[in-house]
Amino acid sequence: MVACSSMTSNKSIEASVVRTGEQLTFAGPLDRNAVTRLWPQLCSLLPGIRQLSISDVSMIDSAGLALLAEVMAQLRAQSATPIELLGEPNGIAELCAAYRLASDLDFVRSIIATT
Repeated sequence: MVACSSMTSNKSIEASVVRTGEQLTFAGPLDRNAVTRLWPQLCSLLPGIRQLSISDVSMIDSAGLALLAEVMAQLRAQSATPIELLGEPNGIAELCAAYRLASDLDFVRSIIATT
């Protein structure tokens, strides 16, 4: 098991990411402060990951969503098999809609009809 964590500013709640086998588990608030602290350690945890759990994420902002979308993109690029995304933190559906991301955090492809 490999773990790294980040304290959010002015809060005692800690954001963390833990690797257990082929699963990467995020917990706590994924905000801008957490993202800037977690990202450098996160890159070394990605090889071989098949599941991404966000069930324990207590809050997410646009920076947290960007981090998760990038992690999923990197995992999809390195794997021939689908990556399983587990959990749906409060607010993520609204952020995904605003940024045109599907439930698997991939960009929604739209076809623009021309006449």
